[in-house]
Amino acid sequence: MTFPIAAIILAAGKGTRMKSDTHKVLHPLAGRPMLLHLIDGVAALDPARTIVVVGAGREQVEAAVRPHGAETVHQAEQLGTGHAVRMAEDALAGFEGDVLVLFGDVPRVTADTLRRMLARLHAADAPATVALGFRPVNPAAYGRVIADADGRMDRIVEFKDASPEERAVTLCNSGLFAARAADLFDLLARIDNDNAAGEYYLPDIVAVAAADGRHSAVIEVAAAEVAGINSRGELAAVEADWQQARRAQAMADGATLIAPETVWFAYDTSLGRDVLIEPNVFFGPGVTIADNVTIHAFSHIEGATIARGVSVGPYARLRPGTVLGEGAKIGNFVETKKAVLGKGAKANHLSYLGDAEVGAGANIGAGTITCNYDGFLKYGTKIGDGAFIGSNSALVAPVAIGAGAIVGAGSVVTRDVEADALALTRGEQTSKAGWGARFRARMAARKAAK
Repeated sequence: MTFPIAAIILAAGKGTRMKSDTHKVLHPLAGRPMLLHLIDGVAALDPARTIVVVGAGREQVEAAVRPHGAETVHQAEQLGTGHAVRMAEDALAGFEGDVLVLFGDVPRVTADTLRRMLARLHAADAPATVALGFRPVNPAAYGRVIADADGRMDRIVEFKDASPEERAVTLCNSGLFAARAADLFDLLARIDNDNAAGEYYLPDIVAVAAADGRHSAVIEVAAAEVAGINSRGELAAVEADWQQARRAQAMADGATLIAPETVWFAYDTSLGRDVLIEPNVFFGPGVTIADNVTIHAFSHIEGATIARGVSVGPYARLRPGTVLGEGAKIGNFVETKKAVLGKGAKANHLSYLGDAEVGAGANIGAGTITCNYDGFLKYGTKIGDGAFIGSNSALVAPVAIGAGAIVGAGSVVTRDVEADALALTRGEQTSKAGWGARFRARMAARKAAK
């Protein structure tokens, strides 16, 4: 039997340690706001409701989550995690199902882990709540989870209240919980704020349940999965850990990374088999790479689709909207933006191709640019199959170069060129015999006279 699922994601904290105008949970991890990583994980469970508890900077968070189908509720006062969860009670009035309580600044918890929490909640011993525990390298001041070998939890003890024996326990509380909706809000209604901070703490529901004669349970995950992000330093550490795992996955899936530690992936980077990635390559969001592609060193790629057998770089920049056909080649110091290159098309050196369509087998000479912007609007350039664009040419859009046409080096093309034609737009070369020698003599004499 399955039960409907709701997720409550706490994102009301001010995040002052970030020292940023951007809300803490919207700082990017692998090219995507950390909160959206978590919402993605929840979405894999097909939840009936996803509710984000907002507070300071609520407008930013509301705008970020709205396109993803999440609702928001407002916590006007910051009175603790238990109080924050209660802010969703009215929104979930009448909901009969399971509730996951998560944190917007703990973005790496996986859908599989959430499923494990829910499965434990419905195990034969019917725990009142399920907590997510972990064993950090340094337990420091984390709350300790006191449980037996089967994960039956006796209590959660805050470090400051723990005995020496309890502090010796290495299983710590992540703060993430699962409970049935009816149980969760009943337990929350009975916790108090009799503590130094005067706040209502979510983990206190374990003690309230125990007072009712009901036990709770804990399941464990790796510490990296529940790493919280409260500062830029912690964000960098989580990013580094995420990247290390993604590099390992890329290599396990059949890509070669010559210097793995120098390659940076986005959350959605897709790699085919036998992809070779040289050192110092950066992938922004929206990159899909087919089989047998080579990405040479020091390339920056974002929003690009790259077909089989393509070669990119070194020192290439592919911007959003770039589509490279099978066997195409982008060489050193070439930049593309909204550029579609057909099968076998080449731009080998020092070029800019923006808002352009380049036909199959076309060759773009070194130093060629598409002049796509007049200061107000963008315009397109079309280059036909098999066309040859000579070096140092400027194609002033909107303009079309026909299939098989040749544009002479150094040309500034402002009108369409028909198929198989030769376009030359440079001035006539002249030569004045002996002029150079006469000039040098004249200038030497002038310099000597001073």
